[in-house]
Amino acid sequence: MKKAKTAVEALELEAIPNIGPVVAGDLRQLGIHVPADLKGQDPYVLYQQLCAQTGVMHDPCLLDTFIAATRFMGGEPPLPWWRYTKERKRTLKGS
Repeated sequence: MKKAKTAVEALELEAIPNIGPVVAGDLRQLGIHVPADLKGQDPYVLYQQLCAQTGVMHDPCLLDTFIAATRFMGGEPPLPWWRYTKERKRTLKGS
């Protein structure tokens, strides 16, 4: 699937940069069915909800992917998920 360059172009979850079929499935499990559903979502809360629903502590890189996706849908330029790793570590360290 062709990746969207802007949030407006993202019509399916898999069109969001960094989101493939598996992560799209995770998002659907959380009730996120279209890219617009990610607008205003807190990626940290989404990650915690997924871990709670599945009973599995998912790889923290998934949280980085959620951050990338929510920021992209909020209007920021597409960045690779690993660009958010330092931010995640800093944020969680402060929790």
